[in-house]
Amino acid sequence: MGTGERNQEAHVSEGSAATPPRTLAEALRTRGDASLAALLRARPDLLSPVPNDLSQLATRAATRASVVRALERLDRFTLQTAEALAVAPDPAPYEALRALMTGDDGDPAVEAALPGAVGTLRDQALLWGADDRLRLVRTARELLAPSPAHPSPTGLGPTVAEATAGMSPGRWQETLAAAGLPPTHDPVSAVTALAALFSDRTRMSALLDTAPPEALMVLERLVWGPPYGEVTPDPAPPVRWLRDRGLLLPTSLRTVVLPREAALHLRAGRAHRVPEPVPPAVVPAHAYSPQVVDSTAAGQAYTALATVEELLKDWNEGGPAVLRSGGLSVRDLKRTATALDMPEHTAAFWVELAYGAGLLASDGEASERYAATPAYDEWLELPPQEQWTRLATAWLHATRTAGLVGSQDAKGRILAALGPDLDRSAAPEVRRRVLALLADLPEGAAPAPEQVLARLRWERPLRGAGAASGAASASASASASASASAGTPGDLRSRIALWTLTEAELLGVTGRGALSSHGRALLAAGHGTGAGTGTGIEEATAVARAAELLAPLIPEPLDHVLLQADLTAVAPGPLRRPLADTLDVLADVESKGGATVYRFTPASVRRALDAGRAASDLHAFLAEHSRTPVPQPLSYLIDDVARKHGHLRVGVASAYVRCDDDAMLGEILADKRSQGLGLRRLAPTVLAAQADPAALLEGLRGMGFAPAAESAAGDVLITRAHAYRTPPRTAPAPVPEGPPTPDDTLLGAALRAIRAGDMASTAVRKEAPAAAPSPGELPRTTSAETLATVQAAALTGSAVWIGYVNADGAASQRVIAPVRVEGGFVTAYDHTADEVRTYPLHRITGVAELADSP
Repeated sequence: MGTGERNQEAHVSEGSAATPPRTLAEALRTRGDASLAALLRARPDLLSPVPNDLSQLATRAATRASVVRALERLDRFTLQTAEALAVAPDPAPYEALRALMTGDDGDPAVEAALPGAVGTLRDQALLWGADDRLRLVRTARELLAPSPAHPSPTGLGPTVAEATAGMSPGRWQETLAAAGLPPTHDPVSAVTALAALFSDRTRMSALLDTAPPEALMVLERLVWGPPYGEVTPDPAPPVRWLRDRGLLLPTSLRTVVLPREAALHLRAGRAHRVPEPVPPAVVPAHAYSPQVVDSTAAGQAYTALATVEELLKDWNEGGPAVLRSGGLSVRDLKRTATALDMPEHTAAFWVELAYGAGLLASDGEASERYAATPAYDEWLELPPQEQWTRLATAWLHATRTAGLVGSQDAKGRILAALGPDLDRSAAPEVRRRVLALLADLPEGAAPAPEQVLARLRWERPLRGAGAASGAASASASASASASASAGTPGDLRSRIALWTLTEAELLGVTGRGALSSHGRALLAAGHGTGAGTGTGIEEATAVARAAELLAPLIPEPLDHVLLQADLTAVAPGPLRRPLADTLDVLADVESKGGATVYRFTPASVRRALDAGRAASDLHAFLAEHSRTPVPQPLSYLIDDVARKHGHLRVGVASAYVRCDDDAMLGEILADKRSQGLGLRRLAPTVLAAQADPAALLEGLRGMGFAPAAESAAGDVLITRAHAYRTPPRTAPAPVPEGPPTPDDTLLGAALRAIRAGDMASTAVRKEAPAAAPSPGELPRTTSAETLATVQAAALTGSAVWIGYVNADGAASQRVIAPVRVEGGFVTAYDHTADEVRTYPLHRITGVAELADSP
């Protein structure tokens, strides 16, 4: 038997019990374990901590914070059902709810979906009672019912009884007379008579037939809400006509309201203008061949790997400084975006992705700055497909939201990349749900973003509206609908959804807007579940499958380039790492794209010579890795720079220059550009400088020379770039949105504890000769009575009820079945804890027999 069938049986039992439940706790006691497990899985906050019994579970389920969380997870139609119950009589029969949802004309789609919505509300303990007495949890009714401060999304106002509270008897008589009702001196009878008139279709229609056309126009403006309107002390005749007959009731000197019963008549009995029983469809807007989608996504996946590598290579010797408030400065983000040749918001995404994957972190030093982590070196050694799955998995689980970079927080401060305020706990769920909607489409199909947003708003209308508290959440639902119709995503969930579509394309999870095969495989872990995450084994399997599908689509790295006569080299595809690393030193990247163009310059060749390469090494390297002959201009360039390289030597005096060619030193002294270096001749082959060696090197290179630095021993210093790494750092942990969904083991243990505690708190005790303790009070017996009772229970195998105080002084009630009594201790099976325990007799405050042993 499935969970749904067991829940249905529990609900039938609740509705068909001989004695209807009087409270939510009693309704929960009629449920089976499968139904209670479904409740705890849907509302995991109820398990923090585990309730002692079902009464405590019911109390916790009715608290404001928990109810708000539950309402935020309802879809639009289920929420509309709850809103209709909030304006219905309490309790309300199912037929009254159906009439509010379908209206006088009926609606087959609503009628078909309504039992499921009612079942969902019951499953989540927001609704209880049999079908003839449906009761919305009081807290939910308070949050969703109309009030002047927080109008209901239904647009309905207060009832006649609520709007006329405190009305004078004289005003009542005038209203009844104008409405054609017999006078009465009893306000209760007057309210009943006026409400009955407004609820009677025939009499209400006859009354409205006598209304002036202008009065009907006033009602049309108020009927769908808001139901309140302002009036002057001397209102116009149409308004006066409505007010005299109670169709507009005064709430203050200048405000009137359309009563709920009258509004429902004008709406033909419907609580909502547009019920939405069916979710908006997400259909393909474009269709491509799955092979085209996969190849496009794979190409973008390889670009993603190259972008992350280029970013961290740019920060290889230590990246930008960390702001005092945390994060990356706007200037450093602009510089990074320029280096990566992309917009700033895209650069922020890659920076955040590297940070979320644990490849980038702050070094924690006094002058704190960002740098690659040791994990980056490990990541570089992975195959490309595994590099990608690590990035994609980190993106799926991350709560950090790069799209917020550049926006302002509640205090008007700009949110910085890598800053502390970018976590949004809803982000992983939204990402998973957006990709799941893409996965539900045929392979190669891409939907329109507007359809995805409309579906998400239907599935979580309150959360999409950014609701923070109950009544505010309810009123925000209407604004979310308006935003959806206008097509402008102003709420956070919609913006995260749009960012997800963009980021998935950048990362190569999708291609041309359609989910790729490796993206579909990556999503397989937990696909379709509420939490959106699977077990560790499921996720590892999904990651391995995604890597397996992506591997043949990624181009094989090349071991060659094409050298050209204009001092450029063309890499027709990705290069193997040793070749790419050497070429990055020997040449400058001129352009990127399908092929990368490198340009050789005197400065780049000198950079390679500074790194310890000899001219012969460079000639051999180019000849080995070029599919075309090495052009003569490039050979001449290398030889020319090598001939000059190291001819001048710079050391520490403050700094000095030495050269075997005294004519060259004389040329340097005669050059006006050397004046800032403070040079003077110490010997025919030595010049001393007031500048430090680094400034002297740069100055001479700016004059067109190719000096080399030397050590104190006179050896040429090799200026090879060194990699700066942070200490080992863990990737940032996602910020949870709330308590995690409990697993089956925790649910089973929690249910046993709740059932046992409920049995202990509701067990029927035998009447004692003395006054029985009041509910919640510990039993009190003498030591002799306690010993005799537990000994008798051990002999007969029966259960008893005890009061117990532990070593910390905490008192509790327990139902135990004594097994052995000796040495001042009683060993018993504790039904409350579902285990065998030993209790000191002196800590048992009292004992009472049960009427029926469990």
